[in-house]
Amino acid sequence: MNKKLTTSKSDKKIFGVCGGIAEHFDIDSSLVRVAWILASFCCGIGVLAYLACALVMPKPEN
Repeated sequence: MNKKLTTSKSDKKIFGVCGGIAEHFDIDSSLVRVAWILASFCCGIGVLAYLACALVMPKPEN
């Protein structure tokens, strides 16, 4: 089965980006969120990357 990377409808805090990534890779969304927060603090690019993903990632069809 070919899964598409989309934002999450059910597991969203802001835009559903981390939930969508977690659903796509079949991992816990908390791990994705923690990794994203660490990337934001360490590299400083996390917030911009999150906003870019929120604009680029398609919404789920259902």
